[in-house]
Amino acid sequence: MDIRYLGFEQRQNARLYRFDICADGRPIKQVSVTADMAVFRTNNVGIQEGPTLSGHKLTADLDRGWEGDHELTDADVRAYADAKALADAQRAGSRKTPRRRPGVSPETQQRSPWRNSGI
Repeated sequence: MDIRYLGFEQRQNARLYRFDICADGRPIKQVSVTADMAVFRTNNVGIQEGPTLSGHKLTADLDRGWEGDHELTDADVRAYADAKALADAQRAGSRKTPRRRPGVSPETQQRSPWRNSGI
């Protein structure tokens, strides 16, 4: 079973993300995921993440056998924002510190005529 994103419709303060559910390359049915725009703002998540988050929500709902309306909730977006912040922090922590040139002291680098030329 595949899920294909078709686009969205703006409905006042919400977006309706539309998807086709396909089996064997043929569409079986069309479903939508509703997302309130305020959910993105309150969790500092860009609106361009909406289709991906809605697709993940739809996949999870279908795996659970959910047949009702699909809605991207504040908890869904918050979980995404928290996971992204944790990944960013881990990535920042794993960066190596910049290497200094051996034999050159920081004071010498500051006095170099090629550095801090005042431009």
